Amino acid sequence: MSASSDTRTASSRLPRIGLIPQILIGIVAGLILASLAPSTAASFAILGDLFIGALKAVAPILVFVLVMAAIASHQRGQPTQVRGVLMLYLIGTLVAALVAVTASFLFPTSLIIDAPRADGTPPTGIAEILRNLAMSAVDNPVHALIEANFIGILAWAVGLGLLLRNASDTTRRALADVSDAVSGLVRWVIRLAPLGIFGLVANTFASTGMSALADYAQLLAVLLGCMVFVALVTNPLIVFLYTRRNPYPLVFACLRGSAITAFFTRSSAANIPVNMALCERLDLHPDTYSVSIPLGATINMSGAAITITVMTLAAANTLGIGVDFATAFLLCIVSALAACGVSGVAGGSLLLIPMAASLFGISADVAMQVVAIGFVISVIQDSTETALNSSTDVLFTAAACRSPRAQTRLAGND
Repeated sequence: MSASSDTRTASSRLPRIGLIPQILIGIVAGLILASLAPSTAASFAILGDLFIGALKAVAPILVFVLVMAAIASHQRGQPTQVRGVLMLYLIGTLVAALVAVTASFLFPTSLIIDAPRADGTPPTGIAEILRNLAMSAVDNPVHALIEANFIGILAWAVGLGLLLRNASDTTRRALADVSDAVSGLVRWVIRLAPLGIFGLVANTFASTGMSALADYAQLLAVLLGCMVFVALVTNPLIVFLYTRRNPYPLVFACLRGSAITAFFTRSSAANIPVNMALCERLDLHPDTYSVSIPLGATINMSGAAITITVMTLAAANTLGIGVDFATAFLLCIVSALAACGVSGVAGGSLLLIPMAASLFGISADVAMQVVAIGFVISVIQDSTETALNSSTDVLFTAAACRSPRAQTRLAGND
């Protein structure tokens, strides 16, 4: 036996390091570099920028091709669980808002409102948000792909997929081949996650650190506490009630496989390819997750509902405005509905705070100062919010696919 073959045999016996351990190594390495050599760490920002840019570039075409191919090849009568996923999205977002209200009452927070006015124009109400969502659905398909408008991408992909059901087998096979090719390209990009996250961590901690967050420690504690509670308590409870199974193996799989990358990319859209790959590893039905994952990146925003609710109630407490239960419950509904339109608003959940604050008669000038505080803490708040939003997309998709009702329907079609 040659020396080279001995080397290959020995290397094959070594345990391969999985993607998640590689990402954790990248995080630790980035923290160490940012602590020891901040100026050097900032130069590695290009790795993070390239990784996020690649994810954002591939996500729109992935969603468009995958959804269209999945619907075109879908056999009539074969069950999907998209309706169940949508119900879980709505319930999860509303429960998250209720958790935020409860925490704000238990731990009232005051703000030092002397921040500079934030830029941006907040929406005037729910009607404007819903109108923006409807207009996004009828966007030009080329423009939707260029601007990563996932509502428009989904609308065109679903429409074309339905019409292509009647296409020839050759056409549908070609669509499936293109879908497989794009999925393979996505897997290549995801393999670069450890390097990309290393660059993101090194640059973030080298440039911002944590000193700017000290003045808002209590606000951050309430926000992060709510998000952790939703991730580890209420979401698992919802999944248990829906599936009648121990939810935590699935919860931790989603947190490991989705939340870590989402935390550092801070973009639900950029995390769509990661979530698609995770759904494939969990052996979920492609006809379900090809629609539910991009849709969840647009409308399933538990973390956004928490941010809107906590910061609005903090502003009300700072100004000495009393909040009764009826108004707080109305805020939950407004926050849940508004969170569904986060993707259509520049600035995300933060620029929806003035709309929610108007329920308490808080002026736009004061509300925009609260928004400015939100941008200060966004290095932690927005990262955690995105991690919760994105991991919940996979969690609820998996729950819908593994519910007793879904398993019964699948068994009936075998």
